Amino acid sequence: MGCHASAQGFDHIVDFFTMHPNKRQAAADSAIYSAKIIISPVVTYSPETKLALGFGAKGLFKFKGSGEETRTSNMPISVSYTLENQILVYSGFEIFTPQEKYMVKGNIRFQKFPRLFFGLGRDSFSADQENYEFNQILFEPILLKRIPNTYLFVGGGLRYNHISDVEVDSEGLLARGEIEGGLGSTSAGAELAAVYDNRNNLLNAKQGWFVEFTHGFYGNTLGGTQKFQLTRLDVRHYTQPTKDKEDVLALQLVMDMTWGNPPLSELGALGGPELMRGYYEGRFLDRHYIAFQAEYRKQLIGRLGAVAFVGFGDVAPSLKDFEWGNLRFTGGLGLRFLVERKERLNLRFDTGASKERVHYYFNLAEAF
Repeated sequence: MGCHASAQGFDHIVDFFTMHPNKRQAAADSAIYSAKIIISPVVTYSPETKLALGFGAKGLFKFKGSGEETRTSNMPISVSYTLENQILVYSGFEIFTPQEKYMVKGNIRFQKFPRLFFGLGRDSFSADQENYEFNQILFEPILLKRIPNTYLFVGGGLRYNHISDVEVDSEGLLARGEIEGGLGSTSAGAELAAVYDNRNNLLNAKQGWFVEFTHGFYGNTLGGTQKFQLTRLDVRHYTQPTKDKEDVLALQLVMDMTWGNPPLSELGALGGPELMRGYYEGRFLDRHYIAFQAEYRKQLIGRLGAVAFVGFGDVAPSLKDFEWGNLRFTGGLGLRFLVERKERLNLRFDTGASKERVHYYFNLAEAF
């Protein structure tokens, strides 16, 4: 009785922070999806930002004429200020038109961000770290059309990534101006894209595949400062390996590869709160980056769940320089708390360990 009452009480709290912009229309017509805008305070923690405070809004909706065959569109935005004097504004969105004939996805980011730089290559030393600060504006919209009777979407878009107002240690490596784009850069160009996505849920899938491939061409035509090409591949698979309908095994492979003359901001970066947890984001940087992770997700009791994860990855100046014996390893455990039942939105707390140290992460939504 007590657990049921406390669960209802939390549902009331979530409802208090949830707006239903089309409540009347949805009540009058069962074919209309009841859209939600979940507004909440944002409290996150990672080694890159330390404690971050702010607010977030996550829009969950479907366009008129969308049925069960159309997955819920996800339009989040978060604004945070951290104890490291960082300002972050971010949105990573996935929007489906009725019957999923089209998908619009992409990223919008603005941040004023102090970071650590350890040098280039897989053999950089943590003792050589130096501080640098920069402003970033990133805008990346991609429009994709669905191939009929498949889960494959193809299309393209634009990407603009502007790094400015860079401040570096006067005695550090970046101050010498020898690293391409180390004192600022603009990447501007067109992208080709293909996405295969049959996940049953965008925020926390139990089953399905997600494969995203993009290849970008960057140069001076649209105002860029370097000429290069960037290929990204993100492959994810979700399956339920036991009879327990809540257990999920999630797998992910990521590859970032650059050719030409890429700036510092576009190099493959190992570490972070989503992949290779346990390493500082950008701990190792190079032209090519490959990483794999596996995560087992188990529901414990009520809204509480737990995960265990492992990861392997490395950076290299070229694809032929990768060696199995050089892969770095991370692993860790985490707790989950279910915030929104229908869309399976979790709060997550992860502890990730690497050879160098242990890092802690507190955030909204799964790592992948």
